Amino acid sequence: MSTNPGPDAIRIGVVADEPIRVAGLASVFDQPPQQGRAQLVPVVGKMDELLADTGLEYIVVDLHASSGSLESLESIRKTRPSIRQIVIGPEGDEELVLSSIIAGARAYLDPAAGPDVVRKAVEVVTSGSIWAPRRLLSKLIDRLLKVPDSGPAATGPQLTSREQQVLGLILMARSNREIAKQLGIEERTVKAYVGRLMRKTGSDNRIKLSMSALNRSLVPPNATSSASQEGEHRKNVTNR
Repeated sequence: MSTNPGPDAIRIGVVADEPIRVAGLASVFDQPPQQGRAQLVPVVGKMDELLADTGLEYIVVDLHASSGSLESLESIRKTRPSIRQIVIGPEGDEELVLSSIIAGARAYLDPAAGPDVVRKAVEVVTSGSIWAPRRLLSKLIDRLLKVPDSGPAATGPQLTSREQQVLGLILMARSNREIAKQLGIEERTVKAYVGRLMRKTGSDNRIKLSMSALNRSLVPPNATSSASQEGEHRKNVTNR
């Protein structure tokens, strides 16, 4: 595994209670990063040690391991709500995938995922998005739409038109990079909008933000279409 991380390296927590599985992840971290990508550096330790590391922003949770369960995902989310979880679990169990995402997972991978897939998932998570089949995200949103919310919380905060556009694209499972490209703005500007939306809705991840947006009807029907039209207009202006 890497021993001389660079200044921009991304530290990934790996629970050490399953040495064989930790060794299996070594091939992911041993691979040199592609040009323009950050180096991935494993931080191996016990779960409580990793959660106590306030500088750690990502952690791999193996649901096959003795310490892995939906309850452990919930516990991590409550203890360290800002940490992003990358979950490895059984293949083909859609309910488990959805439950894991609701519990705080930002990526769900099956044990057969190769090093390239794991690295791609980590890159998606570090960019601020979620790695999961879009059909499952769509199913999750459909399920949330059926949850009644007629209380006072249903009336949400006031959003600017730009915030509504960004939120509409988040509901379409777009990454920060994709949103920036479509709206013709900097990726760091998108991150600022996402942070503002999370503060306004009291959310700590994109799934909760999406739930809040859907339950409170924060995005008007034309928000995503106007975003698409603006992206197309910018493209036409650039090509002239």
